[in-house]
Amino acid sequence: MRTNKKQYDRMVKNTSPRSRVLRNCVWAFLVGGSFCLTGEVLINAYRAAAFTLGDARLLASVTLVAISAVLTAVGWYGRLAKRAGAGTLVPITGFANAVVSPAIEFRSEGLITGVACKMFIIAGPVIVYGTLSSVVYGVILFVKGRYGL
Repeated sequence: MRTNKKQYDRMVKNTSPRSRVLRNCVWAFLVGGSFCLTGEVLINAYRAAAFTLGDARLLASVTLVAISAVLTAVGWYGRLAKRAGAGTLVPITGFANAVVSPAIEFRSEGLITGVACKMFIIAGPVIVYGTLSSVVYGVILFVKGRYGL
């Protein structure tokens, strides 16, 4: 049986599972929002413990990274990411997951050639780009301030 393009497109449409865009967006919003809410709760808790606002923000960030790393290590972050999708890409927790995942995956290759080499496969370019762009931005600000440009 030969089919033309229209018939083929109709067959694909009829047999493909329905997209659950709305449900996926709601899950991403709820999970990403809960990460952000957790960060705000941590900041308030650290502030209540007599830390300055700057220190409270730093401690909240470190705590979120640690929680994300632990959840990745025990395999829960991956399961959550399958369900929540983009909601797990909140920068600080997603970055921690991107560093920890390859390190855990390649731990059987040893401490140096496995964990140390592989843990920055995904996060390495982000670190390099961030460092390079901050240096360029700093030079521009220095020149601008020094020479009044």
